[in-house]
Amino acid sequence: MRIDKQICRKEDFDIIVMDVMMPDTDGFTACRKIKQFKDIPVLMLSARGTEYDKLFGFEVGVDDYVTKPFSPKELMARVNVIIKRHSLLQPKKNINIIAFNGIELDKLGHTVKIDGTDTELTAKEYSILLYLMDNKGIVLTRNQILNEVWGYDYFGDDRTVDWQIKLLRNKLGKYREYIHTIRGVGYKFEA
Repeated sequence: MRIDKQICRKEDFDIIVMDVMMPDTDGFTACRKIKQFKDIPVLMLSARGTEYDKLFGFEVGVDDYVTKPFSPKELMARVNVIIKRHSLLQPKKNINIIAFNGIELDKLGHTVKIDGTDTELTAKEYSILLYLMDNKGIVLTRNQILNEVWGYDYFGDDRTVDWQIKLLRNKLGKYREYIHTIRGVGYKFEA
């Protein structure tokens, strides 16, 4: 199995379960490489059950070591314990903060920081950015943005959204490109 660093860096996994014996590399090498760039719990499966193998596994960062044959119930119990232990050790994410690369939006404080510096947005600009970031990767029509930000009773031109997006992009600086124009439809927030 080839270790795909891109996937491991980009995706969040609760746990990785792998065997020591794999076609392209061994589980110990794979575990060592993964642990160099991300803190993901690893449960190692192996027919090799000597004390040396287990100790070596723990030295390279394995969180648990299960020897074959094993019961599926025991494996699931160990997986659940590792996930629970690991989640208790992780800092709690603030659900009121939306962060994307250098943009940090605080829902409670109603503030936006660009590369750690406070950026002053109007109420409409903030609401548009919040709506776009909450729906990252989804194309939102001008009407959807109007209804969300201005309300259903707004009777103005939908080009108002275009003007506000232009102003917002200017304030985002180098991150302006994260707001993509989908010609004839609306906008999408994505890197």
